[in-house]
Amino acid sequence: MKFEDIEIEEVDFEAMLEESFKKSESKSDLVTGTIVKIDEKDNLVVVDIGGGRDANLSLDEIRDEEGNITFAVGDTINVVTQGRGRISYKAALSRAALNEFIAEYDEEQEYIIEGVVTKKNKGGYVVEVDGLEFFMPRTLSYLSSKIDPIGKKVKAVIVKVDKEKGSVVVSRKELIERDKAKTDEIVGALLENKDPVIGTIKKITSYGMFVDVGGMDGLVHYSQISHKGPVNPSKYFSEGDEVNVIALEYDKKKRHLSLSIKDANPDPWADIDAIIGVGDTVTATVSNIEPYGVFVDLGEDLEAFLHVSEISWDKNVKHPKDYLENDSEINVEVIEIDKEGRRLRVSLKNLLPKPMDAFSAENKVGDVVTGVITSITEFGAFVKVGAIEGLLHNQEVSWDKSKNAKSELNVGDEVEVKIIKIDKDAGKVSLSKKALEDSPIKAFAQTHKNGAIVTGIVKDTKDFGVFISLEDNIDALIRTEDLYPLKFDEIEKGQEIKGVISFIDANNDRIRVSVKRLERQEEREAMEQLNLEQDDSMTLGDAFGDMLKK
Repeated sequence: MKFEDIEIEEVDFEAMLEESFKKSESKSDLVTGTIVKIDEKDNLVVVDIGGGRDANLSLDEIRDEEGNITFAVGDTINVVTQGRGRISYKAALSRAALNEFIAEYDEEQEYIIEGVVTKKNKGGYVVEVDGLEFFMPRTLSYLSSKIDPIGKKVKAVIVKVDKEKGSVVVSRKELIERDKAKTDEIVGALLENKDPVIGTIKKITSYGMFVDVGGMDGLVHYSQISHKGPVNPSKYFSEGDEVNVIALEYDKKKRHLSLSIKDANPDPWADIDAIIGVGDTVTATVSNIEPYGVFVDLGEDLEAFLHVSEISWDKNVKHPKDYLENDSEINVEVIEIDKEGRRLRVSLKNLLPKPMDAFSAENKVGDVVTGVITSITEFGAFVKVGAIEGLLHNQEVSWDKSKNAKSELNVGDEVEVKIIKIDKDAGKVSLSKKALEDSPIKAFAQTHKNGAIVTGIVKDTKDFGVFISLEDNIDALIRTEDLYPLKFDEIEKGQEIKGVISFIDANNDRIRVSVKRLERQEEREAMEQLNLEQDDSMTLGDAFGDMLKK
């Protein structure tokens, strides 16, 4: 029952009580009668109550727990008359018990009862306690007329006993006002003092905990438990635990007392620099594991976040739970302190040996190693070699430029590769598969030298020149300035171009061809041929004539 539902009426208590007693005397007289008939068919008992009057009693009232009838025709029986020919044996038992209670009542002792509201009238309510009926006036009930109280359990204190009239009056209002006064006293002291007090956890819910402080319950919301932020109270506390709390506020209308555990304890963020620093190694307890990372408890009411990328040097961590367990202790390094956001970030992998250090100590550029393809991208494939992953770029997959990682490799394939670069600082390793095969250009260079005339088919054009395909699918570049007398704008794919090899670099897989040099070379060869023909046309006479002249 909320205080806003309580109705307080100004009623003449004495007049109302007298009216109730009069009703009890006129309609609920206790008499002794004689059973004259037991009718099991109609389930009733006819009792002679004197004065030539017969009254009906329900047969069920004289049955025991097993259903046996406990009286017979001719037996005397105590009953209470209820008007209109109705009587009650159970009411007589209750009246007798009440009379016995009243007879033994000690006025020096306080009696607090707990019963059920069974009846109501204009003046108030009847509260039944272990078969005894007590009267609770409406003004002493603190029950709302808007809500039917029948069947409601109530606590009350006995405030008046009339031994002559056989009535007991109880008050619920008295207990409620006592509790309210006690509550006001407790709350006033808590709010005024503002010092931490010891409370006992009575109940834990998903949204917080109810804590008993001096006989009154207050709520510690889950956001007021720890300086770490909102937490699940059941992970940190159990019912019956004692905790230090501070009162935050009290809502008199709702009788709601708000408490705080975190405000009763020092705020670690107020002096965080003295507690922890970036680079510190601390022992933490895993408190919560999520797919994106792990929350760890550092003690001192501090919590830190361990991102999934900071768990291991292995870049393929699928879920933190594969590496860590709740409540396990781990050593971590503090890598970030955000005072404004009250956030800490830590790293586990920083305290683990770097795989790159071990790899570079055991391997060098030029070594041939075996690895497994872990992933394939647009630009190449990642190959796991030991504890590190190296990149096999598309251009290092094959000498055939039409092939790449996607067309030639699959995740899970085991491949043999050569290490072509180790960048320890950047933590990167470059690998090559084609370096284990003979370069087509090396074979080409054995049969072709600079100055050799070749013919190729145009494959592609760029701003800086034209790529042509020579024999054995070998590519060569004709730079723009070497195309003369051909015009760059008139070059088309598939066109056949003849030129002279001007540069061969077998180690770096490069060949350049020049059309301009071909024209000069053909002119030079024509002149040499012409000079040779002229030399062959000289006669013997010409030769001797020259000699005679000399």
